[in-house]
Amino acid sequence: MSVLQQSQQASAPAYEQVERGSNRAWIAVFGGLIGAFMAILDIQITNASMKEIQGGLGATLEEGSWIATAYLVAEMIAIPLSGWLSKGLDIRRYMLWNSAIFIVASLLCSIAWNLESMIAFRAMQGFFGGALIPMAFRLILEYLPDDKRAVGMALFGVTATFAPSIGPTLGGWLTEQFSWHYLFYINVPPGLLVMSMLAYGLVKKPINWPELKNVDMSSIITMALGMGCLEVVLEEGSRKEWFSSDFIRDLAIISAINIVIFVYLQLKRSNPLVNLKLLGHRDFALSTIAYFLLGLALFSSIYMVPLYLSQVQDYNSLEIGEVLMWMGFPQLLILPFMPKLMERFDDRYLAGFGFFMFGVSYYMNCHMTADFAGPQLIASMVVRAIGQPFIMVPIGMLATAHIRKEENASASTVLNVIRNLGGAVGIALVATLTDNLSRSHLAHIKETVPAVSSMANEYLAATANMLQASGSDPVTAGLQASALLGKTMAKQASIQAYNDVFFIMSALLMVAVVAVLSIRKPAATVIN
Repeated sequence: MSVLQQSQQASAPAYEQVERGSNRAWIAVFGGLIGAFMAILDIQITNASMKEIQGGLGATLEEGSWIATAYLVAEMIAIPLSGWLSKGLDIRRYMLWNSAIFIVASLLCSIAWNLESMIAFRAMQGFFGGALIPMAFRLILEYLPDDKRAVGMALFGVTATFAPSIGPTLGGWLTEQFSWHYLFYINVPPGLLVMSMLAYGLVKKPINWPELKNVDMSSIITMALGMGCLEVVLEEGSRKEWFSSDFIRDLAIISAINIVIFVYLQLKRSNPLVNLKLLGHRDFALSTIAYFLLGLALFSSIYMVPLYLSQVQDYNSLEIGEVLMWMGFPQLLILPFMPKLMERFDDRYLAGFGFFMFGVSYYMNCHMTADFAGPQLIASMVVRAIGQPFIMVPIGMLATAHIRKEENASASTVLNVIRNLGGAVGIALVATLTDNLSRSHLAHIKETVPAVSSMANEYLAATANMLQASGSDPVTAGLQASALLGKTMAKQASIQAYNDVFFIMSALLMVAVVAVLSIRKPAATVIN
């Protein structure tokens, strides 16, 4: 080292360091976790109340879908930027700014005056809230000692799996009791708490201007275009008949080109925006597959169950929330025991058991009938809730077992992007499969009607007689009976489609079992 370098180091200001595992470090971690919980909760909290929001803004069902899409697109762009921005701005400053703007964006959403303003404010909310998710994960890696990391991962599991499970329940209740505006007001008190905890727990450091300036803008542009367009394709594709729509086809081409360029740039650069070379490590790559399938299974379930209950069983948002809460609250009874279980059992076997239970819960919904409603779904919801903690905590440990400290930001980014991408792919997959299979089953049912025409005629005659007894004339009663038969056939076709999709998802989760069991057993020590 030269005399000049020694002189510069000696004159550089010494900044306070937070001891790993100290009370101050734990406060910072809890602040980050609450922030991540809020951000993930806001993905789902509007879903159960979309009709009320659309009514208040004068939007159609198709237009209203952009309220959710805008949040998810912005979040998907924000997560890959979090590593670079937190290095340049400093973790404390970056998280405080994001928390503050997230609160402001929430308040702006509550006073949105039309659809366009709501979409803009939701995108703002998603961008600044989305950054809090990988940062919470990173705080666990950097501020907790190795022997407490499992506890931190268990707490992160609450944010990643519990928040989306209770989002529709909480959203439905707030809208039912107050109004949809409270879906956004609710972010203010915990947001202020998060800011105070982060301000106390994290040390203030100067802005690293060289880091901020030393960035490849082409990486940012290609990432934003690639991931943003991909999210739109996945969210809107099913509603627009996929590639039969010029809009979806053009976005898919733009996304594919930019993602390929982005990956090439990250592998080529010595100082990449996201270190994708981590995926070259076998165990980390297998962990990302597990994360992808976790996101796919979790968000698919949160999408499918409300859709089934509303379409087939005519449940309202509050009734749907009362069913979904069984996928959330039982987790709280299991998560505290996960660190102890991980001391006694191999993480791979725990994660494999979790995915197996998740798969079993899907299989339990493969034999639904017209009488299969909320009470009959509770058992599978509970099994799903049992499996989720066994997945989230161990695979977090497996994925980061051999990650060095300088790789924490990229590892957190990759894992969270992959989980979110899995969720988007899962929702797009089940939406498309449900629609296509419903049409297929309905066509098959209609083909079989002539073969059982005597039974159909008996049904029509009995229904028409009942309607005539209620006051309808014979012609009207006959038309109404035919309409009811058509509605019954469509309902049966939908139920069969849901059964098929639940079975497919169950099979995919068995792939996740194989993936986690293929990960090598971590060494006794963790590299930092």
